[in-house]
Parts: sequence; C-alpha cells; structure tokens
Amino acid sequence: MKKLFFTLVLLTSVLISAQTKTDTDFASQLKNSFSGSADCVNDFEKILKPAELQSLNTTLNGFEKKYLYKIVVITTPSYAPFKSLEEYTLELDKFLSKDPRLDPTLLIIVSKTLRQIQVISVDFIRYKLSNEDTQNIIATYSVPELKKGNYYKALELASNEFMKKLQL
Repeated sequence: MKKLFFTLVLLTSVLISAQTKTDTDFASQLKNSFSGSADCVNDFEKILKPAELQSLNTTLNGFEKKYLYKIVVITTPSYAPFKSLEEYTLELDKFLSKDPRLDPTLLIIVSKTLRQIQVISVDFIRYKLSNEDTQNIIATYSVPELKKGNYYKALELASNEFMKKLQL
C-alpha cells in the first residue's frame, strides 16, 4: 500500500512538473515572438503577403491611435501545447494583457492549417460589441472569404466591421 501511495505521489509530481514546463516553454516562446513587436498583425503562419500585412497593420494602428481600441490579429499554424484554439487564445490574451503596448481590446486568432478562427474581447466593450455581434461579423464577413482561401479579405472585412461597431 505504501508503495502504491509513493508511486502515485511520484507520478503526480512528474505530471505537474511536465505541465509547468510546457506552460513555461509557451510563455518564453511568446515572449520571444512578441519582444520588440507592437504590431497589430502578427502573421506567424505566413498566410498574408507583405503588402497585405502592411496594409492591415496600417489600418489597425491608425484606428488604435484615433479611438484607443487595439485590435490584434494573429495567425498560427498550431495551438500546441494547448488542447484547443480557444484555450490557446485565452492564454495568449492573458500573456498580451501583461504588456500595455500589446494588450488587445479585441484579439483575432486565425489558423489556415487548423481551419479555425477565434475572437475574444475585453469586457468593457460588451455594450458596443456583444458576443452575438462578434459571431455575426465572423459568420457574415470572414467565413465566406476564408472558405475561398482569401485570408486577407476575410481579416480586412471583419476588422472593418469591428471598427465600425467600436466607433459607435
């Protein structure tokens, strides 16, 4: 019985250690990815052309300067080490919110490889942009373009609609 208890304690400590290492690795990976970057668009999956990336960045940076709402777009080929894109997005939002230069009002995560999109916003804009509004914008403007493979157009249209809602 003592051996079984000791084995369970040892196994539990190894699993906890492994989880902490994964979270630490993810945090250091994010720190490296975002160090020195305050861009609104981070194309880690390389699905946007340089001109598209610059255009979207210019639009979102201009909107942030005028209205103080930061819309951040990130493309990623994977949500590892997490179990879902939703979990990845929540953890990424927590990480970004620690730095005022990076803290997003609205975070859009797109993955061409996974064929998924996830949007999260801060609570203080819910009166302007509800969850239902967000879902409608994504379904109406992004999804049709994503199905065509036009990622830039999908992000541009959705961003424009989000900006319209936030200006009200």
